[in-house]
Amino acid sequence: MTMKAYEGTYQGEKAIWLQAGRYEAVVLPEIGANLIAFRDTEKEYKFLREPSLAEMDSFKERPIVHGIPVLFPPNRYQDGKFPWNGKVYEFPVNEPATGNHLHGFVHNIPWAVEKFGADESESHVTLVLQVREGHSVYAYLPHAFTIRLTYTLNESGLHQDIAVHNEGTDAMPCLLAYHTTINAPFAPNSQPSDYGFKMTIGNRWKLNERMLPTGEYQTLTADEEKMKVGGLSPFFASMDNHYTTAPQNGRNYMELTDSREGIKLVYDVGTSYKQWMIWNNGASAGFFCPEPQMNLVNAPNVDLPADQIGLVSLEPGEVWGERARLYTIDLKK
Repeated sequence: MTMKAYEGTYQGEKAIWLQAGRYEAVVLPEIGANLIAFRDTEKEYKFLREPSLAEMDSFKERPIVHGIPVLFPPNRYQDGKFPWNGKVYEFPVNEPATGNHLHGFVHNIPWAVEKFGADESESHVTLVLQVREGHSVYAYLPHAFTIRLTYTLNESGLHQDIAVHNEGTDAMPCLLAYHTTINAPFAPNSQPSDYGFKMTIGNRWKLNERMLPTGEYQTLTADEEKMKVGGLSPFFASMDNHYTTAPQNGRNYMELTDSREGIKLVYDVGTSYKQWMIWNNGASAGFFCPEPQMNLVNAPNVDLPADQIGLVSLEPGEVWGERARLYTIDLKK
């Protein structure tokens, strides 16, 4: 099995390419360390939504709905205000329709490539974002910290390891998510109607007109209940929905099954993520976003227990970390 890791380009942008047998992955260090492609080259599967060459300018302006963007802190914050330890951090209001800040500060800026390489069993790349005074992120989150992101590719799929290290002198918020954009269909000869999905959702949060949680749950529909067991189309209804996670058998995951190909794509995200966002672009068939998220949307402004809403605090010297995996299961075997 061929294992390779090398520096190249992707649609004209600097990229690190990983290969492991039939699997291939591409990460863009200078655009938020976005894992822009994960493919099965033998079967011509493209699991993630990738930008075409013509789409690259719009992608760079808004690198959210392709690949696996890293959100830190994720999703929406009311009026751009983020109360923390007796202070209120001010974030730019970049979603005029709701008057909120949206998606944080790390998905559209350069990360450093710390190392990449391959051996007889896998290929890998590690990317680092080091925030110190004077960094663009420090202006909004005034803490010294490092985010280290490693992607590993081997015969069992794509592995993602992330760690946030507080290297400052006071406690910092650690709120993170991925705006993961999954193709449906991912197989070249399949149709959206060939796909059914499952997610480990729990309760659905009620959102107000500004897409912010009210702190209450709303009743799941009959179709949403089906999401827990599988077989439902990811385009059954327009979704921009927020749920708690409810791990099954110790795992927190999304499964997408192509019934025509007899292939199941598994996105196992780890149990540190306490919330899901699900967005499917108004039920427009082609792609959807199952987004694992540590925290409730707008968590610092919600009067609920920190453990319930995933409001994680890192003390000086502490490290938070989690692993996720994308892999396939051949249902015909």
